[in-house]
Amino acid sequence: MVERLENYGRLAIHTMTFKFLSLFEIVKLFQKYEVPGITVWREHIHDTGLKESKKILTDSGLNVVSVCRGGFFPSASGREREQACIETMKAIDEAYEIGAPLLVLVCGAEPGVPLSEARQQIMDGIQKVLPHAKSAEVCLGIEPLHPMYADNRSAINMMEQANNIVSALHSEWLGIVLDVYHVWWEPWLQSEIMRAERKIKAFHVSDWKTPTTHLLTDRGLMGEGCIPIRQIRAWVEQAGFHGFIEVEIFSEKYWALPPENLIQQIKDAYLRFV
Repeated sequence: MVERLENYGRLAIHTMTFKFLSLFEIVKLFQKYEVPGITVWREHIHDTGLKESKKILTDSGLNVVSVCRGGFFPSASGREREQACIETMKAIDEAYEIGAPLLVLVCGAEPGVPLSEARQQIMDGIQKVLPHAKSAEVCLGIEPLHPMYADNRSAINMMEQANNIVSALHSEWLGIVLDVYHVWWEPWLQSEIMRAERKIKAFHVSDWKTPTTHLLTDRGLMGEGCIPIRQIRAWVEQAGFHGFIEVEIFSEKYWALPPENLIQQIKDAYLRFV
């Protein structure tokens, strides 16, 4: 028992990895398989209700690592940009209520908005919601997304861009979420990780399968693809991050498995390849 807990002491899994289970079912699964950390997607909070979600998580004994997700700031419409800020502040409130120290930001993009303009709108949006994050004592984490998502999911596509925003806004309540699936390809990844230092607030793992059948819902388990996960983990830890290592798998293949089968595969892959 002691050896297992030590091996899995930093393991956390996103609720979206078990997309079709309820929050209650996911929590029971994590308890049964001794997974100590959980990142909660807002969809699961909303399906369950905030009050009941808080009770389930408080009673569970699990470490609530973060909430996914806020952001989606860019828009050609000023009203839509304002609504994105309001929705992100709601997400901050939800993170506060369930005891999550971090809200992950998927920053957003819109095909009709030039990338340079979208990036400015992202900075403006983050700056607008930062006081609310500070008052709630919830950190905001900018997650760079792979360039394949630059059209409609995020105009922040490299660690350098995330670092630049963090440096410009200079707040203790703003940091970076590093997901290996999105940044493994970057030519200056190591140097940008070292630049970020302790501003790295979260570390997400999965793998890039070759060939991939879908750009969103065909992520691999660690060890199934080409990402040098252990090397990136070493850099992140050298930079000063020693928090939970979060498994985030979007996969039609794995969503179709019995949950007990999937969680055991995750734990095996975590030990072997992370």
